[in-house]
Amino acid sequence: MPSDHNVVLCDGCRARIRWAITVNGRRQAVNADPDPKGNLACRTDHTGTLKVRVLTAERDRLEGDEWQAMPHIATCTSPRPRPRPSSRPGRRAAVRPGSWRWPR
Repeated sequence: MPSDHNVVLCDGCRARIRWAITVNGRRQAVNADPDPKGNLACRTDHTGTLKVRVLTAERDRLEGDEWQAMPHIATCTSPRPRPRPSSRPGRRAAVRPGSWRWPR
């Protein structure tokens, strides 16, 4: 059972969560308590950082000191709204060379 020293409250639903680092180096919120229905394997590395990986068909068992957790986004009752994607991704306003001037 993991300790409670890195548990924080979700800004939306006030549930207990932990911030973990994925194998791709991104931050992910996981529920603070172990959950046998979760699809994540969590472990604390030698620096005290919580690392997380997805349980896949190839690696579907916990290894070493890992514990099973649920991603918080799957259980949050008040998730933050995600930014809407642009209808024209990658488009910028066209500026002709030499046409832009400092405002007066």
